[in-house]
Amino acid sequence: MASHNDLGKWGEDKAEEYLRRKGYEILERDWRYGHNDIDIIAVADDKTLVFVEVKTRALDDLSTPEDAVDRKKIRNIQRAASAYVKLHGLDNRLRFDVVAVRGKNDKEMEINHIVEAFTPIPYIR
Repeated sequence: MASHNDLGKWGEDKAEEYLRRKGYEILERDWRYGHNDIDIIAVADDKTLVFVEVKTRALDDLSTPEDAVDRKKIRNIQRAASAYVKLHGLDNRLRFDVVAVRGKNDKEMEINHIVEAFTPIPYIR
């Protein structure tokens, strides 16, 4: 496995731990719909269904993890979230968050949880 894959997996693990500590119930990790995926699907304490995109970067990386969530990524998350909601027949309030993890180990790590990081882009066929 490439080192960037290891860093991404580590970041998702840290994001999941962080969300659990904050009281979120984790429903899914790495949920796939076709070529689209959602890193974490969780339920907040107010029963909001939260679709979480996790982005991880090393501390010395010049770009921020949040910058990697572009229009294309948002559209892909939206497609997968829509499929998840329909598949499970859910009617919860929905929210899209980003958890940005910077670091390389547990001692040198920063987590930035951006609640309602984006609203879905209108899906036009």
